[in-house]
Amino acid sequence: MFGCVRHNERRRAKVDGPGRIDPERFDLPAVNKKLGSLAKRFAPRPSRSAEAAVRGGPLLSKELAGPSNWPRFVPDLRPMRLLFDHGTLVLAEAPDLSLDFVPGLLWDDRVALFRAPAWRYTDVVDALSARKLPVRDEVRPSTPPLAAAWRTVDLRPYQQAAALSWELARRRGIVVLPTGSGKTRVALATMASTRARTLCLVPTRVLLEQWLGEIRAFYAGPVGCLGDGERRLEAVTVATFESAYRHMPRIGRDFELLIVDEVHHFGVGVRDEALEMSIAPFRLGLTATPPDEAALGRLDQLLGPVVYRLGVGDLAGTWLADFDLAVLQLGLNEEERARYNADYRLFSEVNRRFRRLHPQGTWQEFVFAASQSPEGRAALSAWRRSRRLTAFTRAKADAVPRLLDRHADARVLIFTADNESACSISRDNLVMPMTCEISRPERARAIEAFRRGEIRALVSARVLNEGIDVPDADVAIIVAGTHGEREHVQRVGRLLRPAPGKRAVVYELVTMATGEARRARERRRGLAATGAAVA
Repeated sequence: MFGCVRHNERRRAKVDGPGRIDPERFDLPAVNKKLGSLAKRFAPRPSRSAEAAVRGGPLLSKELAGPSNWPRFVPDLRPMRLLFDHGTLVLAEAPDLSLDFVPGLLWDDRVALFRAPAWRYTDVVDALSARKLPVRDEVRPSTPPLAAAWRTVDLRPYQQAAALSWELARRRGIVVLPTGSGKTRVALATMASTRARTLCLVPTRVLLEQWLGEIRAFYAGPVGCLGDGERRLEAVTVATFESAYRHMPRIGRDFELLIVDEVHHFGVGVRDEALEMSIAPFRLGLTATPPDEAALGRLDQLLGPVVYRLGVGDLAGTWLADFDLAVLQLGLNEEERARYNADYRLFSEVNRRFRRLHPQGTWQEFVFAASQSPEGRAALSAWRRSRRLTAFTRAKADAVPRLLDRHADARVLIFTADNESACSISRDNLVMPMTCEISRPERARAIEAFRRGEIRALVSARVLNEGIDVPDADVAIIVAGTHGEREHVQRVGRLLRPAPGKRAVVYELVTMATGEARRARERRRGLAATGAAVA
Protein backbone atom coordinates (compact mmCIF):
# COMPACT_ATOMS: atom_id res chain seq x y z
CA MET A 1 0.00 0.00 0.00
CA PHE A 2 2.60 2.51 1.08
CA GLY A 3 4.83 1.32 -1.74
CA CYS A 4 2.11 2.14 -4.29
CA VAL A 5 1.63 5.64 -2.80
CA ARG A 6 5.35 6.38 -2.93
CA HIS A 7 5.47 5.10 -6.51
CA ASN A 8 2.60 7.42 -7.54
CA GLU A 9 4.29 10.33 -5.81
CA ARG A 10 7.47 9.65 -7.75
CA ARG A 11 5.49 9.52 -11.00
CA ARG A 12 3.83 12.86 -10.19
CA ALA A 13 7.22 14.34 -9.31
CA LYS A 14 8.61 13.28 -12.69
CA VAL A 15 5.67 14.89 -14.50
CA ASP A 16 4.96 17.91 -12.33
CA GLY A 17 8.51 18.57 -11.09
CA PRO A 18 11.13 19.20 -13.75
CA GLY A 19 8.79 19.02 -16.76
CA ARG A 20 5.98 21.43 -15.75
CA ILE A 21 5.99 24.59 -13.66
CA ASP A 22 2.86 26.02 -12.09
CA PRO A 23 3.11 29.84 -12.14
CA GLU A 24 0.73 30.09 -9.15
CA ARG A 25 3.07 28.04 -6.95
CA PHE A 26 6.34 29.77 -7.83
CA ASP A 27 7.39 33.39 -7.81
CA LEU A 28 8.78 34.85 -11.07
CA PRO A 29 12.51 34.84 -10.09
CA ALA A 30 12.27 31.14 -9.31
CA VAL A 31 10.54 30.55 -12.66
CA ASN A 32 13.32 32.31 -14.53
CA LYS A 33 15.91 30.30 -12.66
CA LYS A 34 14.15 27.05 -13.51
CA LEU A 35 13.89 28.04 -17.18
CA GLY A 36 17.59 28.85 -17.29
CA SER A 37 18.39 25.44 -15.89
CA LEU A 38 16.10 23.76 -18.40
CA ALA A 39 17.65 25.69 -21.29
CA LYS A 40 21.11 24.49 -20.42
CA ARG A 41 20.07 20.87 -19.81
CA PHE A 42 17.47 20.11 -22.46
CA ALA A 43 17.31 22.81 -25.12
CA PRO A 44 18.64 21.86 -28.60
CA ARG A 45 21.30 23.98 -30.32
CA PRO A 46 19.56 27.19 -31.45
CA SER A 47 19.88 27.69 -35.20
CA ARG A 48 20.20 31.44 -35.36
CA SER A 49 22.90 34.00 -35.97
CA ALA A 50 25.20 35.62 -33.47
CA GLU A 51 23.41 38.94 -33.96
CA ALA A 52 20.16 37.44 -32.66
CA ALA A 53 21.86 36.35 -29.47
CA VAL A 54 23.35 39.77 -28.93
CA ARG A 55 19.95 41.42 -29.52
CA GLY A 56 18.41 39.09 -26.93
CA GLY A 57 16.42 36.87 -29.29
CA PRO A 58 14.52 33.83 -27.98
CA LEU A 59 16.66 31.01 -26.70
CA LEU A 60 13.88 28.56 -25.72
CA SER A 61 11.35 26.83 -27.93
CA LYS A 62 7.62 27.45 -27.38
CA GLU A 63 7.23 24.16 -25.54
CA LEU A 64 9.88 25.12 -22.99
CA ALA A 65 9.15 28.83 -22.83
CA GLY A 66 5.82 28.43 -20.96
CA PRO A 67 2.73 30.64 -21.20
CA SER A 68 2.99 33.88 -23.18
CA ASN A 69 2.43 36.00 -20.07
CA TRP A 70 5.60 34.66 -18.46
CA PRO A 71 8.69 36.87 -18.58
CA ARG A 72 11.00 35.71 -21.40
CA PHE A 73 14.38 34.27 -20.44
CA VAL A 74 17.21 36.33 -22.00
CA PRO A 75 20.67 34.71 -22.10
CA ASP A 76 23.58 36.43 -20.41
CA LEU A 77 26.54 35.74 -22.75
CA ARG A 78 29.72 35.20 -20.81
CA PRO A 79 32.94 36.57 -22.38
CA MET A 80 34.83 34.09 -24.51
CA ARG A 81 38.54 33.58 -23.86
CA LEU A 82 41.04 33.97 -26.69
CA LEU A 83 44.26 32.10 -25.83
CA PHE A 84 47.66 31.40 -27.43
CA ASP A 85 48.37 27.68 -27.62
CA HIS A 86 51.57 26.32 -29.22
CA GLY A 87 51.61 28.70 -32.16
CA THR A 88 47.83 28.77 -32.63
CA LEU A 89 44.84 30.66 -31.23
CA VAL A 90 42.19 28.87 -29.17
CA LEU A 91 38.72 30.30 -28.50
CA ALA A 92 37.53 28.87 -25.20
CA GLU A 93 34.10 29.12 -23.55
CA ALA A 94 32.50 30.02 -26.87
CA PRO A 95 28.67 30.24 -26.93
CA ASP A 96 26.59 27.76 -28.85
CA LEU A 97 26.58 29.94 -31.96
CA SER A 98 27.77 29.74 -35.54
CA LEU A 99 31.24 31.31 -35.82
CA ASP A 100 31.71 30.81 -39.56
CA PHE A 101 32.22 34.54 -40.00
CA VAL A 102 35.58 34.44 -38.15
CA PRO A 103 38.48 34.09 -40.66
CA GLY A 104 40.57 30.98 -40.16
CA LEU A 105 38.56 29.68 -37.18
CA LEU A 106 37.87 25.94 -37.31
CA TRP A 107 36.48 23.40 -34.87
CA ASP A 108 39.18 21.16 -33.38
CA ASP A 109 37.62 17.83 -32.43
CA ARG A 110 40.73 16.78 -30.50
CA VAL A 111 40.11 19.35 -27.75
CA ALA A 112 36.49 20.34 -28.55
CA LEU A 113 37.48 23.97 -29.05
CA PHE A 114 37.68 26.47 -31.88
CA ARG A 115 41.22 26.99 -33.19
CA ALA A 116 42.86 29.40 -35.70
CA PRO A 117 46.43 30.04 -36.93
CA ALA A 118 48.28 32.62 -34.85
CA TRP A 119 48.93 34.86 -37.86
CA ARG A 120 45.13 35.37 -38.05
CA TYR A 121 45.13 37.06 -34.65
CA THR A 122 44.12 40.54 -35.85
CA ASP A 123 41.43 39.12 -38.19
CA VAL A 124 39.92 37.01 -35.40
CA VAL A 125 39.78 39.89 -32.92
CA ASP A 126 38.33 42.28 -35.51
CA ALA A 127 35.65 39.79 -36.61
CA LEU A 128 34.48 39.11 -33.06
CA SER A 129 34.53 42.80 -32.17
CA ALA A 130 32.49 43.69 -35.27
CA ARG A 131 29.70 41.38 -34.06
CA LYS A 132 29.97 42.87 -30.56
CA LEU A 133 30.60 39.46 -29.05
CA PRO A 134 32.28 39.68 -25.63
CA VAL A 135 35.86 38.37 -25.75
CA ARG A 136 38.55 38.36 -23.10
CA ASP A 137 41.85 38.58 -25.00
CA GLU A 138 44.47 36.56 -23.11
CA VAL A 139 46.82 36.07 -26.05
CA ARG A 140 49.47 38.67 -25.30
CA PRO A 141 51.72 38.33 -22.24
CA SER A 142 50.46 40.20 -19.18
CA THR A 143 53.73 42.11 -18.64
CA PRO A 144 55.51 42.33 -22.02
CA PRO A 145 58.96 43.93 -22.18
CA LEU A 146 58.88 47.49 -23.44
CA ALA A 147 61.13 48.68 -26.25
CA ALA A 148 63.76 51.24 -25.26
CA ALA A 149 64.57 54.47 -27.06
CA TRP A 150 65.87 54.57 -30.62
CA ARG A 151 68.34 57.03 -32.11
CA THR A 152 67.41 58.75 -35.36
CA VAL A 153 67.99 56.58 -38.43
CA ASP A 154 69.03 58.71 -41.42
CA LEU A 155 67.65 57.42 -44.72
CA ARG A 156 68.31 58.11 -48.37
CA PRO A 157 65.31 59.34 -50.40
CA TYR A 158 64.48 55.92 -51.86
CA GLN A 159 64.78 54.35 -48.40
CA GLN A 160 62.36 56.94 -47.03
CA ALA A 161 59.97 56.12 -49.87
CA ALA A 162 60.21 52.41 -49.06
CA ALA A 163 59.49 52.99 -45.35
CA LEU A 164 56.56 55.30 -46.18
CA SER A 165 55.10 52.79 -48.64
CA TRP A 166 55.18 50.18 -45.91
CA GLU A 167 53.44 52.52 -43.45
CA LEU A 168 50.72 53.33 -45.99
CA ALA A 169 50.17 49.60 -46.58
CA ARG A 170 49.07 49.29 -42.91
CA ARG A 171 52.55 48.23 -41.88
CA ARG A 172 52.49 45.00 -43.84
CA GLY A 173 54.44 44.20 -46.99
CA ILE A 174 57.67 43.34 -48.80
CA VAL A 175 60.38 45.81 -49.84
CA VAL A 176 62.57 44.82 -52.80
CA LEU A 177 65.91 46.66 -53.06
CA PRO A 178 69.22 45.61 -54.66
CA THR A 179 72.10 44.18 -52.67
CA GLY A 180 74.15 46.99 -51.15
CA SER A 181 71.33 49.55 -51.22
CA GLY A 182 70.66 49.50 -47.46
CA LYS A 183 67.63 47.27 -46.86
CA THR A 184 68.67 46.89 -43.22
CA ARG A 185 68.43 50.67 -42.76
CA VAL A 186 64.81 50.55 -43.90
CA ALA A 187 64.11 47.88 -41.29
CA LEU A 188 65.82 49.93 -38.56
CA ALA A 189 63.69 52.95 -39.48
CA THR A 190 60.47 50.91 -39.20
CA MET A 191 61.54 49.59 -35.79
CA ALA A 192 62.31 53.12 -34.60
CA SER A 193 59.04 54.59 -35.92
CA THR A 194 56.76 51.88 -34.51
CA ARG A 195 58.68 51.36 -31.22
CA ALA A 196 57.08 47.92 -31.23
CA ARG A 197 58.42 44.71 -29.74
CA THR A 198 60.29 43.29 -32.73
CA LEU A 199 61.56 39.90 -33.86
CA CYS A 200 63.99 39.92 -36.81
CA LEU A 201 64.52 36.67 -38.73
CA VAL A 202 67.74 36.10 -40.71
CA PRO A 203 68.93 33.04 -42.66
CA THR A 204 72.50 32.57 -41.35
CA ARG A 205 74.58 32.99 -38.21
CA VAL A 206 76.79 35.50 -40.03
CA LEU A 207 73.77 37.69 -40.76
CA LEU A 208 72.70 37.22 -37.14
CA GLU A 209 75.90 38.93 -35.98
CA GLN A 210 75.56 41.68 -38.59
CA TRP A 211 71.98 42.50 -37.58
CA LEU A 212 72.88 42.53 -33.89
CA GLY A 213 75.64 45.03 -34.62
CA GLU A 214 73.40 47.25 -36.78
CA ILE A 215 70.62 47.33 -34.19
CA ARG A 216 72.97 48.10 -31.28
CA ALA A 217 74.24 51.15 -33.17
CA PHE A 218 70.76 52.75 -32.98
CA TYR A 219 68.91 51.03 -30.13
CA ALA A 220 69.55 51.95 -26.49
CA GLY A 221 68.23 48.77 -24.89
CA PRO A 222 69.51 45.19 -24.77
CA VAL A 223 69.11 43.14 -27.95
CA GLY A 224 68.01 39.52 -27.66
CA CYS A 225 69.47 36.67 -29.68
CA LEU A 226 68.10 33.27 -30.68
CA GLY A 227 70.71 31.23 -32.50
CA ASP A 228 74.43 30.42 -32.53
CA GLY A 229 74.12 28.89 -29.05
CA GLU A 230 72.28 31.85 -27.46
CA ARG A 231 68.70 31.91 -26.17
CA ARG A 232 68.00 35.39 -24.87
CA LEU A 233 64.68 37.18 -25.42
CA GLU A 234 64.35 40.96 -25.26
CA ALA A 235 61.90 43.54 -26.58
CA VAL A 236 64.03 43.58 -29.75
CA THR A 237 65.37 40.14 -30.70
CA VAL A 238 67.20 38.68 -33.69
CA ALA A 239 66.83 34.98 -34.56
CA THR A 240 67.95 32.65 -37.30
CA PHE A 241 65.27 30.98 -39.39
CA GLU A 242 65.86 27.61 -37.78
CA SER A 243 65.82 28.93 -34.20
CA ALA A 244 62.63 30.86 -34.88
CA TYR A 245 61.01 27.73 -36.30
CA ARG A 246 61.88 25.76 -33.16
CA HIS A 247 60.90 28.41 -30.61
CA MET A 248 57.94 30.16 -32.26
CA PRO A 249 55.32 27.89 -30.59
CA ARG A 250 56.48 29.46 -27.33
CA ILE A 251 57.45 33.02 -28.31
CA GLY A 252 54.96 33.65 -31.10
CA ARG A 253 52.80 35.88 -28.89
CA ASP A 254 55.62 38.08 -27.57
CA PHE A 255 56.20 40.39 -30.56
CA GLU A 256 54.25 43.01 -32.46
CA LEU A 257 56.57 43.53 -35.45
CA LEU A 258 58.03 40.67 -37.48
CA ILE A 259 60.90 41.48 -39.89
CA VAL A 260 62.15 38.81 -42.31
CA ASP A 261 65.45 39.35 -44.11
CA GLU A 262 66.03 37.46 -47.40
CA VAL A 263 62.32 36.73 -47.48
CA HIS A 264 62.60 34.86 -50.80
CA HIS A 265 63.46 31.78 -48.71
CA PHE A 266 59.82 31.64 -47.61
CA GLY A 267 56.55 30.98 -49.40
CA VAL A 268 56.91 27.36 -50.49
CA GLY A 269 58.31 25.30 -47.61
CA VAL A 270 58.13 24.22 -44.00
CA ARG A 271 59.79 27.47 -42.88
CA ASP A 272 56.46 29.20 -43.49
CA GLU A 273 55.26 27.74 -40.20
CA ALA A 274 57.55 30.15 -38.35
CA LEU A 275 55.52 33.02 -39.84
CA GLU A 276 52.21 31.27 -39.24
CA MET A 277 52.88 30.81 -35.51
CA SER A 278 53.42 34.53 -34.79
CA ILE A 279 50.60 36.90 -33.85
CA ALA A 280 52.60 40.00 -34.92
CA PRO A 281 50.17 42.37 -36.69
CA PHE A 282 53.00 44.37 -38.33
CA ARG A 283 55.23 42.53 -40.81
CA LEU A 284 58.08 43.53 -43.13
CA GLY A 285 59.89 41.34 -45.66
CA LEU A 286 63.21 42.33 -47.27
CA THR A 287 64.84 40.89 -50.39
CA ALA A 288 66.87 41.82 -53.44
CA THR A 289 65.06 39.28 -55.60
CA PRO A 290 61.41 38.43 -54.89
CA PRO A 291 60.33 34.80 -55.33
CA ASP A 292 58.09 33.46 -58.08
CA GLU A 293 54.36 34.05 -58.30
CA ALA A 294 53.38 30.93 -56.34
CA ALA A 295 55.54 31.91 -53.37
CA LEU A 296 54.46 35.55 -53.61
CA GLY A 297 50.83 34.50 -53.26
CA ARG A 298 51.60 32.76 -49.97
CA LEU A 299 53.80 35.61 -48.74
CA ASP A 300 50.98 38.04 -49.54
CA GLN A 301 48.97 36.26 -46.84
CA LEU A 302 51.74 35.89 -44.27
CA LEU A 303 53.59 39.21 -44.74
CA GLY A 304 51.73 41.35 -47.24
CA PRO A 305 52.23 42.33 -50.90
CA VAL A 306 55.29 43.91 -52.50
CA VAL A 307 54.87 47.56 -51.47
CA TYR A 308 58.10 49.01 -52.92
CA ARG A 309 60.50 47.76 -55.57
CA LEU A 310 63.66 49.12 -57.23
CA GLY A 311 66.19 47.29 -59.38
CA VAL A 312 69.90 47.69 -59.92
CA GLY A 313 69.37 49.95 -62.93
CA ASP A 314 67.20 52.33 -60.88
CA LEU A 315 70.01 53.07 -58.43
CA ALA A 316 73.23 52.46 -60.40
CA GLY A 317 75.21 55.63 -60.96
CA THR A 318 73.49 57.56 -58.16
CA TRP A 319 73.11 55.50 -55.00
CA LEU A 320 74.94 52.43 -56.27
CA ALA A 321 78.20 52.29 -58.16
CA ASP A 322 77.92 52.28 -61.93
CA PHE A 323 79.14 49.12 -63.61
CA ASP A 324 79.98 47.51 -66.94
CA LEU A 325 78.88 43.98 -67.78
CA ALA A 326 81.21 42.08 -70.10
CA VAL A 327 79.94 38.71 -71.36
CA LEU A 328 82.88 36.58 -72.53
CA GLN A 329 81.66 33.84 -74.86
CA LEU A 330 84.01 30.87 -74.69
CA GLY A 331 84.07 27.56 -76.56
CA LEU A 332 84.68 23.89 -75.83
CA ASN A 333 87.70 21.99 -77.07
CA GLU A 334 87.18 18.86 -79.19
CA GLU A 335 87.22 16.43 -76.31
CA GLU A 336 84.82 18.54 -74.21
CA ARG A 337 82.48 19.05 -77.18
CA ALA A 338 82.29 15.29 -77.83
CA ARG A 339 81.46 14.58 -74.19
CA TYR A 340 78.89 17.36 -74.05
CA ASN A 341 77.13 16.27 -77.26
CA ALA A 342 76.92 12.63 -76.10
CA ASP A 343 75.41 13.58 -72.75
CA TYR A 344 73.08 16.12 -74.31
CA ARG A 345 71.70 13.57 -76.83
CA LEU A 346 71.04 11.05 -74.07
CA PHE A 347 69.21 13.61 -71.96
CA SER A 348 67.28 15.35 -74.74
CA GLU A 349 65.79 12.09 -76.09
CA VAL A 350 64.21 11.21 -72.73
CA ASN A 351 63.15 14.81 -72.16
CA ARG A 352 61.54 15.01 -75.62
CA ARG A 353 59.41 11.91 -74.99
CA PHE A 354 58.26 13.32 -71.65
CA ARG A 355 57.31 16.67 -73.25
CA ARG A 356 55.21 14.96 -75.91
CA LEU A 357 53.14 13.27 -73.20
CA HIS A 358 53.16 16.20 -70.76
CA PRO A 359 53.51 19.50 -72.65
CA GLN A 360 52.91 21.54 -69.48
CA GLY A 361 54.95 19.33 -67.17
CA THR A 362 57.32 21.00 -64.73
CA TRP A 363 60.99 20.18 -64.21
CA GLN A 364 60.17 18.52 -60.88
CA GLU A 365 57.59 16.30 -62.61
CA PHE A 366 60.14 15.34 -65.25
CA VAL A 367 62.73 14.43 -62.62
CA PHE A 368 60.19 12.27 -60.79
CA ALA A 369 59.11 10.50 -64.00
CA ALA A 370 62.68 9.98 -65.19
CA SER A 371 63.81 8.54 -61.87
CA GLN A 372 61.35 5.65 -62.30
CA SER A 373 63.34 3.90 -65.05
CA PRO A 374 67.02 3.04 -65.69
CA GLU A 375 66.97 5.01 -68.94
CA GLY A 376 65.54 8.05 -67.19
CA ARG A 377 68.10 7.87 -64.40
CA ALA A 378 70.86 7.64 -67.00
CA ALA A 379 69.44 10.76 -68.67
CA LEU A 380 69.50 12.67 -65.40
CA SER A 381 73.11 11.62 -64.81
CA ALA A 382 74.01 12.83 -68.31
CA TRP A 383 72.34 16.17 -67.61
CA ARG A 384 74.34 16.61 -64.39
CA ARG A 385 77.60 15.74 -66.19
CA SER A 386 76.91 18.31 -68.89
CA ARG A 387 76.23 20.99 -66.28
CA ARG A 388 79.50 20.23 -64.48
CA LEU A 389 81.37 20.29 -67.76
CA THR A 390 80.11 23.70 -68.91
CA ALA A 391 80.49 25.17 -65.40
CA PHE A 392 84.30 25.00 -65.54
CA THR A 393 85.76 24.31 -68.96
CA ARG A 394 89.39 24.50 -70.02
CA ALA A 395 88.70 27.88 -71.62
CA LYS A 396 87.25 29.25 -68.36
CA ALA A 397 90.24 27.97 -66.40
CA ASP A 398 92.54 29.83 -68.83
CA ALA A 399 90.47 33.03 -68.74
CA VAL A 400 90.54 33.51 -64.94
CA PRO A 401 94.34 34.17 -64.57
CA ARG A 402 94.27 36.53 -67.56
CA LEU A 403 91.51 38.60 -65.98
CA LEU A 404 93.34 38.60 -62.63
CA ASP A 405 96.47 39.92 -64.37
CA ARG A 406 94.42 42.55 -66.18
CA HIS A 407 93.10 43.87 -62.84
CA ALA A 408 96.20 43.35 -60.73
CA ASP A 409 95.50 46.45 -58.63
CA ALA A 410 91.79 45.79 -58.07
CA ARG A 411 89.95 43.77 -55.46
CA VAL A 412 88.33 40.84 -57.23
CA LEU A 413 85.53 38.45 -56.31
CA ILE A 414 85.33 35.17 -58.26
CA PHE A 415 82.08 33.17 -58.24
CA THR A 416 81.80 29.52 -59.30
CA ALA A 417 79.05 26.91 -59.44
CA ASP A 418 80.57 24.42 -56.99
CA ASN A 419 83.29 24.01 -54.40
CA GLU A 420 85.37 21.79 -56.70
CA SER A 421 85.77 24.61 -59.23
CA ALA A 422 86.49 27.13 -56.47
CA CYS A 423 89.23 24.95 -55.01
CA SER A 424 90.76 24.41 -58.46
CA ILE A 425 90.92 28.17 -59.09
CA SER A 426 92.31 28.69 -55.59
CA ARG A 427 95.16 26.20 -56.17
CA ASP A 428 96.04 27.38 -59.68
CA ASN A 429 95.97 31.12 -58.92
CA LEU A 430 96.80 31.28 -55.19
CA VAL A 431 93.43 32.84 -54.38
CA MET A 432 91.83 32.58 -50.95
CA PRO A 433 88.83 30.20 -51.10
CA MET A 434 85.60 31.00 -49.26
CA THR A 435 83.72 27.72 -49.05
CA CYS A 436 81.60 26.00 -46.44
CA GLU A 437 84.64 23.89 -45.55
CA ILE A 438 86.47 26.99 -44.27
CA SER A 439 85.72 27.79 -40.63
CA ARG A 440 83.84 30.96 -39.76
CA PRO A 441 86.78 32.53 -37.86
CA GLU A 442 89.07 31.89 -40.83
CA ARG A 443 86.52 33.36 -43.24
CA ALA A 444 86.19 36.44 -41.02
CA ARG A 445 89.96 36.93 -40.99
CA ALA A 446 90.10 36.56 -44.78
CA ILE A 447 87.35 39.15 -45.31
CA GLU A 448 89.10 41.59 -42.96
CA ALA A 449 92.36 41.09 -44.88
CA PHE A 450 90.47 41.68 -48.12
CA ARG A 451 89.06 44.89 -46.66
CA ARG A 452 92.54 46.12 -45.74
CA GLY A 453 93.91 45.23 -49.17
CA GLU A 454 96.21 42.45 -47.91
CA ILE A 455 94.30 39.90 -50.02
CA ARG A 456 93.39 41.00 -53.54
CA ALA A 457 90.98 38.21 -54.52
CA LEU A 458 88.45 35.78 -53.05
CA VAL A 459 86.83 32.80 -54.77
CA SER A 460 83.53 31.28 -53.64
CA ALA A 461 80.77 28.98 -54.84
CA ARG A 462 77.91 30.16 -52.62
CA VAL A 463 79.26 31.56 -49.35
CA LEU A 464 79.58 35.10 -50.72
CA ASN A 465 76.19 35.07 -52.47
CA GLU A 466 74.20 35.99 -49.39
CA GLY A 467 74.63 36.73 -45.73
CA ILE A 468 78.18 38.11 -45.63
CA ASP A 469 79.02 41.80 -45.58
CA VAL A 470 81.71 41.83 -48.27
CA PRO A 471 83.88 44.94 -48.29
CA ASP A 472 84.15 47.09 -51.40
CA ALA A 473 85.26 45.17 -54.48
CA ASP A 474 85.89 46.52 -57.96
CA VAL A 475 85.75 43.46 -60.22
CA ALA A 476 83.64 40.30 -60.30
CA ILE A 477 84.37 37.22 -62.40
CA ILE A 478 81.28 35.02 -62.68
CA VAL A 479 82.64 31.68 -63.83
CA ALA A 480 79.30 29.88 -63.52
CA GLY A 481 76.07 29.87 -61.55
CA THR A 482 73.40 27.43 -60.48
CA HIS A 483 70.48 29.45 -59.08
CA GLY A 484 69.46 31.72 -61.95
CA GLU A 485 68.45 35.35 -61.81
CA ARG A 486 68.29 35.71 -58.01
CA GLU A 487 71.84 34.44 -57.51
CA HIS A 488 73.12 36.61 -60.38
CA VAL A 489 71.63 39.81 -58.95
CA GLN A 490 73.05 39.07 -55.51
CA ARG A 491 76.52 38.44 -56.90
CA VAL A 492 76.58 41.62 -58.95
CA GLY A 493 75.26 43.54 -55.96
CA ARG A 494 78.44 42.69 -54.04
CA LEU A 495 80.29 45.18 -56.27
CA LEU A 496 77.83 48.04 -56.18
CA ARG A 497 78.54 49.69 -52.84
CA PRO A 498 79.19 53.28 -53.92
CA ALA A 499 82.54 55.05 -53.70
CA PRO A 500 83.75 58.33 -55.26
CA GLY A 501 84.63 57.77 -58.91
CA LYS A 502 83.95 54.03 -58.72
CA ARG A 503 82.84 52.09 -61.81
CA ALA A 504 82.72 48.34 -61.26
CA VAL A 505 83.33 45.66 -63.90
CA VAL A 506 81.48 42.34 -64.08
CA TYR A 507 82.84 39.56 -66.29
CA GLU A 508 80.48 36.71 -67.08
CA LEU A 509 82.07 33.62 -68.63
CA VAL A 510 79.59 31.76 -70.84
CA THR A 511 80.14 28.58 -72.86
CA MET A 512 78.78 29.02 -76.40
CA ALA A 513 76.40 26.58 -78.09
CA THR A 514 75.36 24.94 -74.82
CA GLY A 515 72.47 25.17 -72.42
CA GLU A 516 74.55 27.56 -70.32
CA ALA A 517 74.20 30.29 -72.97
CA ARG A 518 70.40 30.24 -72.64
CA ARG A 519 70.56 30.17 -68.83
CA ALA A 520 72.97 33.13 -68.86
CA ARG A 521 70.50 35.21 -70.89
CA GLU A 522 67.71 34.35 -68.48
CA ARG A 523 69.66 35.22 -65.33
CA ARG A 524 70.64 38.64 -66.72
CA ARG A 525 66.99 39.69 -66.84
CA GLY A 526 67.24 40.96 -63.26
CA LEU A 527 69.90 43.50 -64.25
CA ALA A 528 69.36 46.75 -66.05
CA ALA A 529 73.03 47.60 -66.51
CA THR A 530 73.99 51.17 -67.11
CA GLY A 531 76.44 51.42 -69.98
CA ALA A 532 76.96 47.66 -70.10
CA ALA A 533 79.58 46.48 -72.55
CA VAL A 534 79.29 43.08 -74.19
CA ALA A 535 82.45 41.38 -75.38
